Amino acid sequence: MREDPSSCGEYPEGGVVSSEEEPDCAPNKCPVSPQPSLSPLPIPGQPLEDPQHQRVVANVRERQRTQSLNDAFASLRKIIPTLPSDKLSKIQILKLASRYIDFLYQVLQSDEMDAKLASCNYLAHERLSYAFSVWRMEGAWSMSATH
Repeated sequence: MREDPSSCGEYPEGGVVSSEEEPDCAPNKCPVSPQPSLSPLPIPGQPLEDPQHQRVVANVRERQRTQSLNDAFASLRKIIPTLPSDKLSKIQILKLASRYIDFLYQVLQSDEMDAKLASCNYLAHERLSYAFSVWRMEGAWSMSATH
């Protein structure tokens, strides 16, 4: 973490700048501010927010972000066909979704005529779900045999 108040450049939220993100600036071209660049400039007439309040607000934002991410994973989990016994982690959901997308691509490429004829009805969805489960289990056997 940089603590030099006279360095130029913006800090990302959190105040940490990696060496790749650090802007190139010559010492004589950077404006020197009397306050550390990590703290915002006070607005006249407004009370300063205390660090504890800032932490509470940041925690609320993080909880909302985490909840949004969990909701997205739940939605993705509903879309991909799974076995009733599956209890998948987030990384497993992502990997399975990737494999499902690949499977759907292969289905479309290998049998375009049937894909055009099959409407998005319940029976077509069930057949596709079953085919993916079979394909997935074959992949699981081949993956476990190679490890």
